[in-house]
Amino acid sequence: MSELIIRGATDADLQAITDIYNEAVLERMSSADIEPRTLAQRKAWVDSHEPRDRYPVVVIESADGQIMAFGSLSRFHERAGYDGVVELSYYVGSAWRRQGVGRRLVAWLLDEARRVGHRMAATLIFADNEGSSALMRHFGFERFGLMPDAVHLPGGIRHDIAYWYLPL
Repeated sequence: MSELIIRGATDADLQAITDIYNEAVLERMSSADIEPRTLAQRKAWVDSHEPRDRYPVVVIESADGQIMAFGSLSRFHERAGYDGVVELSYYVGSAWRRQGVGRRLVAWLLDEARRVGHRMAATLIFADNEGSSALMRHFGFERFGLMPDAVHLPGGIRHDIAYWYLPL
């Protein structure tokens, strides 16, 4: 997997970002959205990451040009006292999971957060998402809270939310 390219997302990536995200929505294991999102909704989400040099949205691309995953650093909260704390998010297409793609993407996002001077990264993960929980532990994140029964999805699916943080 050494041929992977991590780069800023462009409008040309929006369909792949939407497809990867909607796959996660329908799997009901990593997104609290209950319905797939439209291309316009995903574009608005990407565009909300400003300034982009501090709050990037990136894709990870294979050597043959396939978008395998995307990730972002977002404002943790709009209140000024939270400046320097970012929420880290990432989604990996199902065909690319368990191949180190998520690990490469999270490593890049954390390096970028440090480079631009953020002081802490946080993430919210479904508590039963063992893969993402293991990945956060790998990078030194600490789980600091649990909100029981926080997510109710169609089909009676329920998830607790685990809160994780990492001082940068």
